[in-house]
Amino acid sequence: MTRIALQAVSRSFGGVTAVRDLSLTVPEGHMTGLIGPNGAGKTTVLNLITGIVPPTAGRVAIGDRDVTGAAPETIARAGVARTFQNIRLLREASVLENVMVGFHRHEETSLAANLLGLPPAWRERASFKERAQALLDRFGMSRYASARADSLSYGHQRRVEMMRALATGPNFMLLDEPVAGMNQVEADEIGEILKTLVADGLGILLIEHNVSFVMDLCGTIYVMNTGQLIATGRPETVQRDPAVIEAYLGAP
Repeated sequence: MTRIALQAVSRSFGGVTAVRDLSLTVPEGHMTGLIGPNGAGKTTVLNLITGIVPPTAGRVAIGDRDVTGAAPETIARAGVARTFQNIRLLREASVLENVMVGFHRHEETSLAANLLGLPPAWRERASFKERAQALLDRFGMSRYASARADSLSYGHQRRVEMMRALATGPNFMLLDEPVAGMNQVEADEIGEILKTLVADGLGILLIEHNVSFVMDLCGTIYVMNTGQLIATGRPETVQRDPAVIEAYLGAP
């Protein structure tokens, strides 16, 4: 089974250590949670995995491949996609066009063929459009295909971002607060979709402040506080851990 593995990874910014000696694994076909209070270092972990920032120490691997310090495009080609806390869409483009952007990594036709509108280029584009439409169907967004991205609700924009990430064809998807701003009904719908993706073999690393959402979905949960791992295990074990309770409630 292929997995993302962090081994004793640390990252410092000047004199501040954002992540200290962190080890975790994200297997394919499983949903793994990463939780902790604000400032715990969770988003920095995603940045370390995706090559946005290199580790100060430690090792990052995807399967048997050492990708420590590799560029973001190298990580993407290795099968890792992500979403961000702050939504990053082409705001004036349609929902369908935003999702189709994710297929860019799979283009095989030349720039000249695309500029001249040659048959191989439009056949490839038609294939991408069909596959993007299938993602819209899966996420219950078909009726918004032609809508501008910036006309959607916050929750629906989150769905577009997830679909675009999936369009890259990843083996792993890293989700940074995917249900932030959603009500419980919307969050439950996303949860059901994520379950189907995991059943299809996708590995998911989920960061979310909605702790009950993480507890319901993830088989393994890592808990961070002030840059360090303070607990690991199944949901029922983690939520009883005194260190976790103290981190969230501020009292032993």
